[in-house]
Amino acid sequence: MVKYTFTKKDFDVFYIDGLAPRMEALIETTRPKLEALGEHFSAYLSEHTDETFYPHVAKHLRRKTNPPNDTWVAFATNKRGYKMLPHFQIGLFGSHAFVLFGVIYESPDKERMAKKWKKQIKTIQELGDEYIIKGDHMKENYDVIKDLKQNDIEAYINRLINVKKGELMFGKVFYPGDAALKSDKAFIQEIEKTYFELLPLYQ
Repeated sequence: MVKYTFTKKDFDVFYIDGLAPRMEALIETTRPKLEALGEHFSAYLSEHTDETFYPHVAKHLRRKTNPPNDTWVAFATNKRGYKMLPHFQIGLFGSHAFVLFGVIYESPDKERMAKKWKKQIKTIQELGDEYIIKGDHMKENYDVIKDLKQNDIEAYINRLINVKKGELMFGKVFYPGDAALKSDKAFIQEIEKTYFELLPLYQ
């Protein structure tokens, strides 16, 4: 039985019509994997930093009409929430899975992180060919870092400071059929590698 890896059944959840049917499928199919990933990677991140990380599995409780288009588990150093802090995420849309680190618009740390990342442009550019950058965690679109020039990356960072809803996330995406989604072992190893390589942007 697959414990961690997202399969076709998980991606198909997001093509189920209606809030109640989609939530029922999500809770039954995908949430146990998010909880298992949460347990594994809160321990992993705690071990590789000098901080204690807590998992936060999306519950989608505020939704009354529209079904969720994605779901995730986030990791942060606050037991009560993650949105205000730089944090890590693992999740999926109907099209692809994502493994990310960054800050979203609710965070008061946006300016501090932007200043840090401006000094780390070279580090960002030297991430592997498969790394992506995105300015809105709620949307599926992203840019591949290796395809961007330095001023493009700087524009992402400047937007984080200058736009109220500005966000910035770094990481990887995985599509159904990708090698990382072939087994639990492959998925865990790929996420561990990704987070290890992203840690300099956090610490």
